[in-house]
Amino acid sequence: MSMIVKDVSFAYSKQQVLKDVSFEVARGDCVAVLGTNGVGKSTLLKCLNKVVNVKSGEITVHNRAVKELSGDELAQIIGYVPQKGCFSDCTVFDAVLLGRKPYIKWDVTQNDLEITEKVVKSLSLEEFALRKVNCLSGGEMQKVAIARALAQQPSVLLFDEPTSNLDLKNQLEVIQIIKDIVREQQISAIVTMHDLNLALRFADKFLMMKDGEIYAMGGSEIITPNNILEVYGVRVAIENINGNKVVLPN
Repeated sequence: MSMIVKDVSFAYSKQQVLKDVSFEVARGDCVAVLGTNGVGKSTLLKCLNKVVNVKSGEITVHNRAVKELSGDELAQIIGYVPQKGCFSDCTVFDAVLLGRKPYIKWDVTQNDLEITEKVVKSLSLEEFALRKVNCLSGGEMQKVAIARALAQQPSVLLFDEPTSNLDLKNQLEVIQIIKDIVREQQISAIVTMHDLNLALRFADKFLMMKDGEIYAMGGSEIITPNNILEVYGVRVAIENINGNKVVLPN
């Protein structure tokens, strides 16, 4: 297993956010984390990446406890793309090069530059390489954020709502990029999402959360009208359209 999460709980002050969360993610898995706003999806990713420290429980990645890893060690294993990427006034190439920071001891090496160039090309960002990041569109900036995480050469990628505020074309493109990366590099991706139909196109495993706990986890068979009603409070029908499972609100 790439990552094992066992009995993880977390609270902000006295407000319990996560309660005894346990699951496993294998190499090559695309996992969509689903649930309503405030259920703990983003907090879960922050716990996995040690942005916040868990109250109790254990998170291991490649049989190493996350809490015992240094910042650089963790960044070499886990790439994290938050809801809104934070970029300084720099070029696309330099923004992606920052992903090499966990490996840089004294100065940028030729290897760092070559890896950065390869990642920039793989996401078709060459024409923007010398453009300022803050001048890009939302979809382009999201690709830069993904590229920076890939430059870390992680084995686990965490994405917090990577398609929020993107138009339909960019949503589909970003999701396909993540899916292709996971398949080609045989790494793992854990992605928080709101759009159930987009999740069904992307993920092979689903983790449904309710009240800070895991309500259900498994393949697409857990995306049922009853589970959606219990988790979201919405009645839906599920149809098969052109071989794709589609959720339709009643």
